[in-house]
Amino acid sequence: MAGHIQDRWYRTETGADGKSVKVKTDRHGAGLRYRARYIGPDGTEKSKSFPDKQKRKAETWLANTEADMSRGDYIAPEAGKVTFEQYATKWMRTQMTDPATRESVEMRLRLHAIPHIGKRPIGSFNPTHLRLWMRVLEDAGLSAAYRRGIFAHVSTVFTAAVEDRIIRANPCSARSVKAPRLDPRKVKPWSAERVKSVRTELPARYQALVDPAAGCGLRQGEVFGLAVEDVDFLGGVVHVTRQVKLLHNRPVFAPPKGGKERDVPLPESIAFALAGHLTQFPAAEVTLPWKTLDGPPMTATLIFRSPEGLSLNRNRFNHRQWRPALVAAGVATGRDNGMHALRHFYASVLLDAGESIKALSEYLGHHDPGFTLRTYTHLMPASETRTRSAVDAVFGNQGATDDGPDTAQRGS
Repeated sequence: MAGHIQDRWYRTETGADGKSVKVKTDRHGAGLRYRARYIGPDGTEKSKSFPDKQKRKAETWLANTEADMSRGDYIAPEAGKVTFEQYATKWMRTQMTDPATRESVEMRLRLHAIPHIGKRPIGSFNPTHLRLWMRVLEDAGLSAAYRRGIFAHVSTVFTAAVEDRIIRANPCSARSVKAPRLDPRKVKPWSAERVKSVRTELPARYQALVDPAAGCGLRQGEVFGLAVEDVDFLGGVVHVTRQVKLLHNRPVFAPPKGGKERDVPLPESIAFALAGHLTQFPAAEVTLPWKTLDGPPMTATLIFRSPEGLSLNRNRFNHRQWRPALVAAGVATGRDNGMHALRHFYASVLLDAGESIKALSEYLGHHDPGFTLRTYTHLMPASETRTRSAVDAVFGNQGATDDGPDTAQRGS
């Protein structure tokens, strides 16, 4: 064993007869008696002290520590003393995700995690601390979906700490710690009349914004980033290649959500609406940095711009144009009635027309058709209806013939 156990109450000396004898030290009877000492992987000496009559426990601890080092499972005793705030701050600086995603994660941790659990050493967390913290967020009135996102970010920080050999286990993975359940709300798509009513109440230069959102399923940022060169009017296709995002409330061009470019069918009615808009409000070039505020400049001939010729800012647009249009149309303002409702309308129209989940998923730019199915399955025609329709399509015309059941009875 490379380490050893030091008895701090006694020291060994050589007596006059040349034999070793134990002599009491100045510490005898005071403080912890045994100190287990070893050399850590970083070459420095580590130790842990134990009280009198616990030499066997000290030996067991030392043996387990050395076994951990040999297996590569060793965690330095001082590692867990770093606070959650210190480690999370360091972790955030190492993230390579999309800048807007990083900004969102940093904001959530800064506002809802660090003020409550930031000062606690990361190695001292137990499930109770996290359950209490989640209750604080619930009492603050945050939605279940928002709390679930915050919980996921904190759990990711703890997972990184496990991988960095800071702690042994993620306390968020304890069976008694559960992520908030999502509200069992189903998407309620708008009616065509509501879509048209809200469109009419928007200022003239913004009315056609509704068309690629409700008629092609584009997200708000993708509509804001739609350029003339992205629309194939003759081929009937919209190439979704960019969006306008906000970083620290400043606009940048960025790839669509998840970095997934896609092609979406362009219905003739939507093409005419866009062409009419361009006649009244010609497109113009707008230059923004790509992906980050200091990214390379990128220029696109945007179809939708502000009166000043700038790219649209979602915060200003939602506050100054979208919400007043909802109020004027008699639609309640709120998260369920943002521009995203137009994507839900698009999905409901396609499903009602019999489009497949796989195709809808591709048109919406979802990462997984399973997500599309979970979101919109309640909008799909009931299986009983599909079954009756399928059978009627085959046998529906036979009622007029003389080959039915009655004919067989008369012939018997």
